[in-house]
Amino acid sequence: MVIASRSRPALLDNFGRNHTYLRISITDRCNLRCRYCMPPEGIELGPKSSLLSYDEILTIAKLFVDLGVRKIRVTGGEPLVRKGVEHLCSQLAAIPGLETLALSTNGVLLTEKAKALKTAGVNHVNISLDTLKPERFEHIALRSLFDETICGIDAALNAGFASVKINTVVMRGFNDDELPDFVEFAKARSLHVRFIEYMPFLGNNWNEVRMMPYKEMRDVIESRFKLEPLLGSDGVPGPAKEFRVAGSKAVVGFITTMTEHFCGTCNRVRLTADGKLRNCLFGRDEIDLRRLLRSGASEEVIEDSIRMAVILKREKHPNGQTLLEEQNRPMVAIGG
Repeated sequence: MVIASRSRPALLDNFGRNHTYLRISITDRCNLRCRYCMPPEGIELGPKSSLLSYDEILTIAKLFVDLGVRKIRVTGGEPLVRKGVEHLCSQLAAIPGLETLALSTNGVLLTEKAKALKTAGVNHVNISLDTLKPERFEHIALRSLFDETICGIDAALNAGFASVKINTVVMRGFNDDELPDFVEFAKARSLHVRFIEYMPFLGNNWNEVRMMPYKEMRDVIESRFKLEPLLGSDGVPGPAKEFRVAGSKAVVGFITTMTEHFCGTCNRVRLTADGKLRNCLFGRDEIDLRRLLRSGASEEVIEDSIRMAVILKREKHPNGQTLLEEQNRPMVAIGG
């Protein structure tokens, strides 16, 4: 059902997709250096003034909710490295009309922040974890913080969020041998683990050989476990292809961005930490909402800019090689 508050038209693009999900990056800084997310040399960090302030984020978020957004996800970089994130979350959760507030994190700081985030109104937490081997963790993240991440996952489970999901980027020759181990990990903790196809971004050395397709991942897992298909809460599939692990409460999902894209049902837009609105993870076109806000633009002008960004959304993203040639921003600078 198409919903927009205050009788405003919904955020529809030229292909009839209704945009009800906003992902907000609040920082491009991170306490890990994951190779698939950040170039080896890092990224050039701007001054703090280049980031949207929390007041600016709240202003934009309220406008999006007025335009029909019902879910907001706070991302980074690593969002928990920015001071006061709990207060921002409490303000976002209080926006009338917002139904879901989620957060994506690497889990390193969750041990100390999980309870406060839950109290602030965060409903769902996604935690990145690409290996269950400490030495591999250090290799991919360039930091020795494996134990802190595992403790953060357990803290999130104990805090009582509506859902805790593990996001695992699968790379052939690095962690593809751990797929069954992750399923056992999910079974032991009654978790939801999602295996993500390796995606190309600037500086992450993506190639088709290292990208393990969904069907191959599934074959590996089904050689050990029985998977029972699930549907989303509204009765239709979401971005992830999801399965219950038979005989357990664990759920396995697959994000098939590269081999079986789900662009036709995409309902999300993204706000970068420096205030750029992107209508697609892989889209290079950006609308500078920070400039509009700081120049005193009216709400009507900002709304028109948001609608234009949505209308210009491509029907689908290109293939992997074309994405490499387009030289998109690094993942850390877009928002996870």
